[in-house]
Amino acid sequence: IAPAAHAGGLVASKFAVRPASCPATVAWSVGVDVAASTCSVNALAFSASADPIFGLWQTVGDDNGNYGQIEVKACEDKICGELVKSFDGSGKQYKSKNLGKLIIWDMKAKKNGKYAGGKIWSPDRDKVYKSKMTLVGNDELKISGCVLILCRDGGTWTRVK
Repeated sequence: IAPAAHAGGLVASKFAVRPASCPATVAWSVGVDVAASTCSVNALAFSASADPIFGLWQTVGDDNGNYGQIEVKACEDKICGELVKSFDGSGKQYKSKNLGKLIIWDMKAKKNGKYAGGKIWSPDRDKVYKSKMTLVGNDELKISGCVLILCRDGGTWTRVK
C-alpha cells in the first residue's frame, strides 16, 4: 500500500503513521504519538552532531555578477543548501526567482572536511554539477563540480557571520 497524506501533516502506510515532516527512512512504531516522539528524538540526535559545514554561506559572483547566501543544513541523512538571499553585482539585495530553491542536495560528509556525492545547481547556467566541497578552516568552503567531462571551479564561498 502506498503512503497517503492525511490531515494534520501525517503520512500513513500499511505499517505505521508518521509526521509528514519526518523522513520516511526512520524506523517507525505504530501510533501517532510514538511516531512523533521517535521523529523528535532522531531529529535531535542528528542536530546534536551538527556538521561544521552547517550555517549561512555567501557564494562567489556568477557569470552575471550576482551572488547569493546559501543556508547549508541537514536534509534527512544528507546535506543540502537553500538560496535564502540574493544580491546583484553592486551588492544590492534583490528578490531572485530562485529564492527558496535548493542549490545543494544529496551531499555527504567524508573525512577531513571533505564532502562529495551530491549535486550543486548553478542557476546562471541552469546546469547541475556532480560536486565536491572542502571546508577550509571554519570560514571558507571550496566548491568544484563536473557535468560529464566539463569540470568547473565554483570558487570559494565564505561563511556569513
